[in-house]
Amino acid sequence: MTSADKRKHERIRSLNLSYICLDENHNIVKQGMGRTLNISESGILLETHFPVEPSHIVQLTISLEEDLLDIKGKPVHITPKKNGKYEIGIHFTEFDPNTATMLKKFIDGGAGGQKTSDQPDE
Repeated sequence: MTSADKRKHERIRSLNLSYICLDENHNIVKQGMGRTLNISESGILLETHFPVEPSHIVQLTISLEEDLLDIKGKPVHITPKKNGKYEIGIHFTEFDPNTATMLKKFIDGGAGGQKTSDQPDE
């Protein structure tokens, strides 16, 4: 990170993933595939074909080579794009310690991640 970069964690260009949106009562309201624009230890910038409501919980399954990581998060910003897709910044709220370790290893370059700093902070 540069001294001008105010992010808490490095961002990594990442992968495709699947996600499920849950309402306040944990009922499934949407599910789909998304593209990860970048990922850090605290959140992800996700590109989807439809918006996610700020009140929803997003349950993500991210594939890092041989490992599948299950992480829950909350949308912190939603940006409609000209191509009809949406960029959704999601702050991670729940994952187990093993998932945190694998994610950190990937971000630190141990699993082929490429660092990026050209996306806005989530």
